[in-house]
Amino acid sequence: MKDNFSKQAAEYSKFRPQYPDAMIDYLVSFVNNKRVALDIATGNGQVAQKLSSFFETVYGIDISQNQLNNAIPTENIIYKVAAAENTFFKNQEFDLITVAQAVHWFDFDLFYKEIYRILKPDGIFAVLGYGLFSTNADSDKIVQDFYQNIVGPYWDAERKYLDENYKTIPFPFDEIVTETFENKLTWTFEELIGYLETWSATQHYITKNNKNPIDLIYDNLKTSWQKSDKKVTFPL
Repeated sequence: MKDNFSKQAAEYSKFRPQYPDAMIDYLVSFVNNKRVALDIATGNGQVAQKLSSFFETVYGIDISQNQLNNAIPTENIIYKVAAAENTFFKNQEFDLITVAQAVHWFDFDLFYKEIYRILKPDGIFAVLGYGLFSTNADSDKIVQDFYQNIVGPYWDAERKYLDENYKTIPFPFDEIVTETFENKLTWTFEELIGYLETWSATQHYITKNNKNPIDLIYDNLKTSWQKSDKKVTFPL
């Protein structure tokens, strides 16, 4: 598993969009026994925290201690450093296992073997994610150009799975057809820029070129944002 997010863990915690309650409620509705849940690659603990309202105990694991340092402390959540493909849990321990915006980084064969080991026979395994947001037409053009052309070459190959809405990942389980959800937000310009800075491709660009690619679009994007309704929609 790659660790692309340790460096900007605080920004990740601040600027990454949440999953809406309606989506979490829907996901949990499939789970019969709500005793123990696990959120893999929990990052700042967003999903783990939402699950903690439903389950007696929630574990959140991540390979980045830095991310866990920025995680939301909650009484019934236990955060630990561990790789997705090699955990320390007992066999058939979990009623629900979630992985949000991260499954594309894993070694699928090893990871799924581990899921089969630690998930209860009647447990639910849920993969969540969100794609590129859409916004007003002018800002969209700038963001699309940034995404595809400016930082496009700096995305890891695994990013394609997100662009394909996770429909093309290997998935050796009985699949449940689910409803689709969107996340609608209103962002300040600071939040928009903050989010673009959390992209792994933006960070790769900075590392390689020693300059921030956002500088190339900053002024035009600011002008278009100030004229717009500042609304963004994420496909989930």
